[in-house]
Amino acid sequence: MSLLAESLPPLLTATLMTIVLAVVSMLIALVLGFFTALARISKIKVLKAIASIYVSIFRGTPLLVQIFVIYYGLPQIGIQLEPIPSGILALSLNAGAYLSESFRAALISVDRGQHEAAVSLGMTYGQMMRRIIIPQSIRIAIPTMSNTYIILIKDTSLVSVITVTELLQMSSLIIAKTFEPLTIYLIAAAIYWVVITIFTVLLDRLEKRTSKHVVQ
Repeated sequence: MSLLAESLPPLLTATLMTIVLAVVSMLIALVLGFFTALARISKIKVLKAIASIYVSIFRGTPLLVQIFVIYYGLPQIGIQLEPIPSGILALSLNAGAYLSESFRAALISVDRGQHEAAVSLGMTYGQMMRRIIIPQSIRIAIPTMSNTYIILIKDTSLVSVITVTELLQMSSLIIAKTFEPLTIYLIAAAIYWVVITIFTVLLDRLEKRTSKHVVQ
């Protein structure tokens, strides 16, 4: 019990960093993924090519490698970032690539007849996307977006390799002092499980609310 009492406060403090990393990275990834999806369905070939290459690279390479390239590799070309910005950048770029596929699938799943109806009403492309296509596609994309966010929370553990003091890094620091790896890692695993369960419940409620709007 004494080990739990001593280790829990710093682990909970580190959990806040884990949540901040996940939330900030997800917000950036949502914006990045959305505009990448628009670029991928665009008729502008250059934008489509750039977006496709970005998605291919970040979906086709391990997140850990991406973290190393950003934190250790970029300084060689004069771009030096602190550990936390490096972690957020890597997580955002990685999640953004996956979210772009969710958004793209949702955008093209909207019935083609609605495109034609919008055009017949005299709407411009921007008005059609803003008023009809995007609201529907976001509702369609929410389940896969939720899954990406849950994965992102777990992926924050990887930024411990660049000395960001999140939950896993703090666990390692405590283990170095206590020599109790089983107990500390089990506590960390329990905290991850509680955090992810809470966010899963919240995201499920969001999905149900948006589903009701679709039905109505």
